[in-house]
Amino acid sequence: MTSERKVIIFVTGLSGAGISSTMKILEDMGYSAFDNLPLSLVPSLLEKEHDATNHFAISIDTRSPHFDPMRLMETVQQLSADDLYTIKTVFLVADDAILLKRFNETRRTHPLAKDRPVVDGIAAEKSLLFPLKHEAGYVIDTSEYSIHDLRRVIEGFAGGLRHKKLNISLMSFSYRYGLPREADLVLDVRFLHNPNWIITLKDKTGLEEAVQNYVKEDASYDAFLLSIKTMLETVLPRYLAEGKSYLTIAFGCTGGRHRSVTVCEDIAAYLRHKNLPVHIHHREIKAS
Repeated sequence: MTSERKVIIFVTGLSGAGISSTMKILEDMGYSAFDNLPLSLVPSLLEKEHDATNHFAISIDTRSPHFDPMRLMETVQQLSADDLYTIKTVFLVADDAILLKRFNETRRTHPLAKDRPVVDGIAAEKSLLFPLKHEAGYVIDTSEYSIHDLRRVIEGFAGGLRHKKLNISLMSFSYRYGLPREADLVLDVRFLHNPNWIITLKDKTGLEEAVQNYVKEDASYDAFLLSIKTMLETVLPRYLAEGKSYLTIAFGCTGGRHRSVTVCEDIAAYLRHKNLPVHIHHREIKAS
């Protein structure tokens, strides 16, 4: 029998928010995936599969027979107290309008509104699951996610759990199009000199040396970068000690293509030099 702690990820949340897609991603990663499993079967499943796998993904939501969010919370607490397991709960959400659109596109009925409008089911489900969302270890808002975005986030989170590392995602974005919902830390770099006003740089991005050199010539750049590195030296070990497996740091500027990209790339190089797993996502550069 292995002494390694078994990773169990419970996946739950709002219908239409991506539960089935998340389970597929986890299965692709090598997790033993059990979708829409009745809560009563979890203990026997873990006992039966005790020596067969170290990684489980179990989805339990309002589709499950006799679903009870309070019982799920109790089960998570009981398993978390057992030294055999590392337990995480992922709760998926999305805006009401997005959920309604997804149901309409697939022509599915809502599990809590079989004979009523979908909006009634969404409202009932949000009310039922509110305590569970509050207690979940990781809440993911999929409103603006493509399937590729969801895969990036889930792979970072679940991969960090499996390998006992803090996976870090760095992203650049434009404030014009809103804050990234998945960000744990957001840093505003709009105080730096803006290459957008330089005609030869306007159409380039922070991935190009000419733009990077211009941004780095700002008198405040080196001090700002040092302050970020100092902060990360402090917080990253603490996040890891607290059991966090995935951290998203977002850098924002006006257009999301010059300054934020430059800083993002610099911090990525710094973290990789420390042999930390880093993923980069430049939200406003579609080809990246």
